[in-house]
Amino acid sequence: MKQTLKYYGPAILWALFILLICAIPFGSIGNSPLFFPGFDKLVHCGVFFVLSVLYCCGSIRKWNTPSIRIEIAMKNTIVLISYGALIEVLQSKVFTWRSGDWNDLLADTIGSCMGIFAVLLTSNAINHENS
Repeated sequence: MKQTLKYYGPAILWALFILLICAIPFGSIGNSPLFFPGFDKLVHCGVFFVLSVLYCCGSIRKWNTPSIRIEIAMKNTIVLISYGALIEVLQSKVFTWRSGDWNDLLADTIGSCMGIFAVLLTSNAINHENS
């Protein structure tokens, strides 16, 4: 457990932050003129992008590799999509003041895949530059 926190601590904290903001009842804030249609999906995509980058960085540190390996990236994708699905189920069944939405899960998935792709590109570019 201590090793998990050592490598994945920032990702775990961010995941708890996501859970917290997905559990808070926002009431009529979503209907405010400050937000455009689809703002919620953009937020879902953004927070899962950050989560996937933190999670992939933890994986790189844990496995002590210069870049994220494809099998680790696939496992991370499955974990992140499962977490997004868990949040949507919790929103529909437990946090009844919120609504679970398939489109939110799609936005979570897109954000996760974008983050993993960004880590793959960045780490490979850094390794190519160093060689």
